[in-house]
Amino acid sequence: MKTTTLPLQNLMNASRSCAFLLILFAFACFVLSPQARATCQQGCDLANGNTFLGDDTLVNNTTGSENTAIGGGALLSNSTGIQNTGVGSGALLFNTTGELNTATGHIALELNSTGSQNMATGESALYNNRSGNFNTATGRQAMQNDVDGSQNTAAGFAALFSNTHGNLNTATGYYALISNTTGKRNAADGNAALMNNTTGSDNIALGDEAGRNLTTGDHNIDIGNRGAVAEASTIRTGRVGTQTATYVAGISGATVTDGIGVVVGADGHLGTVVS
Repeated sequence: MKTTTLPLQNLMNASRSCAFLLILFAFACFVLSPQARATCQQGCDLANGNTFLGDDTLVNNTTGSENTAIGGGALLSNSTGIQNTGVGSGALLFNTTGELNTATGHIALELNSTGSQNMATGESALYNNRSGNFNTATGRQAMQNDVDGSQNTAAGFAALFSNTHGNLNTATGYYALISNTTGKRNAADGNAALMNNTTGSDNIALGDEAGRNLTTGDHNIDIGNRGAVAEASTIRTGRVGTQTATYVAGISGATVTDGIGVVVGADGHLGTVVS
């Protein structure tokens, strides 16, 4: 005799099968998810003097000592580096042997591996630094793309943002030296000061947007002046049409041996010969 299964019973059997499959799927997702694999660390390593708090903080440390890691993934890859401080999610995440670094902010100094004695304060400050040393970056995205540049100081949003290999630069202000890549020994003080300089070196810019037109020129001094593209070895002070009088002490009445006269062009250019 042939057995007939009622439609209701078929539906119940199908529901049980679907429920079982959903349970298996949920279990697989849990096992494979990063959250499931992450381990919340909290405590002190008394033997090495390390302090840690957060998911996977300092989990790969071997002999590194006197490190402080606070935030998910902070100093996750550190093995032998010593006296580092990482505060913020991903701060100093890939550091392995770098020493004496301080990173405060989300992914600050995240890709640093061997660089030492750097200080990064702000979201993604010195994010891409790998082996650069003695850098100080304060502000969101300050020196974000640095690779191995050393002895740079950046203070302000995106200051020295594009610097990769440049050394001994100082940038203070919003967008100051933002486009610099390999230029060296530049000093920019003011919002957008030297903002378009890429490879130029030994330039000094003081004031809002000072030297912003310079790109590759060297040895320029721009004070309150935007400068000129590719200009080199030039001093510019003030802006034509803005400053209308100049006073310099120590000139009037002074005797100069074998001196020659100075002429002034309509654009403020100084010289000794009329063309």
